[in-house]
Amino acid sequence: MKVRQNLYIDREIADALEAIAAGPGGNKSRLVNDALAAWLARRGTRELDDTFKVRLDRMSRDLDHIRRDTDVIIESLALFVRYQLLVTAPLPEADSVALAVGLDRFEKFVGQVGRQLATGRRTLGPAKPGKTS
Repeated sequence: MKVRQNLYIDREIADALEAIAAGPGGNKSRLVNDALAAWLARRGTRELDDTFKVRLDRMSRDLDHIRRDTDVIIESLALFVRYQLLVTAPLPEADSVALAVGLDRFEKFVGQVGRQLATGRRTLGPAKPGKTS
C-alpha cells in the first residue's frame, strides 16, 4: 500500500530529481522512495555502530592489556628459565635420591598450579571474580 505525501524540497534537488526521472525507467516516486529507504537504513546502521563502538573500543583496550600482560609473563618466564639453566648445575645421573626429590617437587608444583587454576586463586594479583579462595 502506498501513501501519498506532499513534500517541499529545494529547487536544486527538484531539478536533479527531474533530470534523473527523465531517463529510462525514471519514476520520481520510486527514486524518492528508494533514496529515503537507503537513508533510513544507513541511519539505523549508524545508531548500531554508535551503540557498539564504546563496547568494542573497551574490548580492544582490554585485549591490548591482556597482550601486554602476556608478553610480560612470557618474557619473565623465559628469563627465569634461562637463568636457572645457566646457574643450576645438573645432577649426576648416579644421584638417584636427588633425582627422586626433583621429580617429587616437580609433581607437587604441577599439582599446585592445577589446584590454583581450578579454584581461581592466584599467587600474584587478585582471584578471578566469582571464584573463592
